[in-house]
Amino acid sequence: MESVSIIILFVFVLLVLLGSGVWVGLALMGVAWVGMELFTTRPVGDVMLTTIWSASSSWTLTALPMFIWMGEILYRTRLSEDMFRGLAPWMARLPGGLVHTNIVGCTVFAAVSGSSAATLTTVGKMSIPELRKREYPERLIIGTLAGAATLGLMIPPSLTLIVYGVTTNESITKLFFAGVIPGLVLAAMFMGYVALYSRFSRDWTPIPEAKLTLKEKLYNSRFLAPVIALILVVIGSMYAGFATATEAAAFGVIGALLLAIGQGSLSWRTFTQSLMGATRTSAMIALILAGAAFLSLSMGFTGLPRALADLIAQWELSRIELLLALLVFYVILGCFLDGISSVVLTMAVVEPMVRQAGIDLIWFGIFIVVVVEMAQITPPIGFNLFVMQGMTGHEMGYIARAAIPMFLIMVVMVFVLIAVPELATWLPENLRQGPS
Repeated sequence: MESVSIIILFVFVLLVLLGSGVWVGLALMGVAWVGMELFTTRPVGDVMLTTIWSASSSWTLTALPMFIWMGEILYRTRLSEDMFRGLAPWMARLPGGLVHTNIVGCTVFAAVSGSSAATLTTVGKMSIPELRKREYPERLIIGTLAGAATLGLMIPPSLTLIVYGVTTNESITKLFFAGVIPGLVLAAMFMGYVALYSRFSRDWTPIPEAKLTLKEKLYNSRFLAPVIALILVVIGSMYAGFATATEAAAFGVIGALLLAIGQGSLSWRTFTQSLMGATRTSAMIALILAGAAFLSLSMGFTGLPRALADLIAQWELSRIELLLALLVFYVILGCFLDGISSVVLTMAVVEPMVRQAGIDLIWFGIFIVVVVEMAQITPPIGFNLFVMQGMTGHEMGYIARAAIPMFLIMVVMVFVLIAVPELATWLPENLRQGPS
């Protein structure tokens, strides 16, 4: 009963702080402060400073700002135009035509970005006008782009996986590779939906593309070479064991700068804009992580995580029942919080439950990311919906309805992961370990 009272108090304080417009990171610190004052005799100020410094000085965390900076640099290049020119000849003859460029383009850019919003904006600013010009169904254009952009959360380098790894003290490199196969499977499921839509929908009347010879297709593919090379440098260096996630992030930044220079799109203005954009995003995430670390410590002093884990154990939920309960929980939470906040806010309580249930934490990281992806396209806070609204001018309700099929496909993906956990565990288990 005492645990329930503590939960109610924590939730009440958190809702009051968030509802009053306080930043998420500061709200987490506020809840932790209240918990420490009420349930411990420790000097709160000293504990808070020590915890925040420890959370902020993690070497693993240095990969985060560099991957963000890499994405910011690429966002300001002509990458989206080049990707469309390179992908279009190969996608045109598939069932579903050039709509597949939305999905494949997002998959490719996700492998060098890590951000859902950056993926959506970069691919969308080129594909939306081109697909509209060819009279593809508007709802399909918007839905596939909003859904496929969430692959930026799963396919490495994923900012959400970095945050999850830091929070749970799991290997970032292993988490990255755990996301590769599920990310590709989810992209294939999106493409399968597009193919079925093109076959059975009555409003499928796009303008046919001119046929190109194999030589012409290969010639246009040269536009994909720079981004493919960057992917090989970033991901390949980790898989081959040459670099840790942090070192691969540094390679990625250097490669992105060279790519921008080669395209002639790097000026002092774009350089400073990318640097400041990365700084703002990194500072926001670092503040959330610091608040979450302090909250985790505070909750540890109250004994709440262990008490909840013991309570769940008493319910004797099976592994499937626990995962389904967490699925519903995170989908609801995702309606009101962004993905990173959802992860750091709940891990202090959820991690002991998951460990006690014998669930692999690397696999669970991918499970969490798929569910958090859903939150990106669920109203009222679905961030991708807001980005799409700014790009297309459509009402939020229209965009949300267009994204529903993608949401349902992600639900199916959750059950696929549960049924075939090897999708997420095989690659990390066979990963060659890089330097520490």
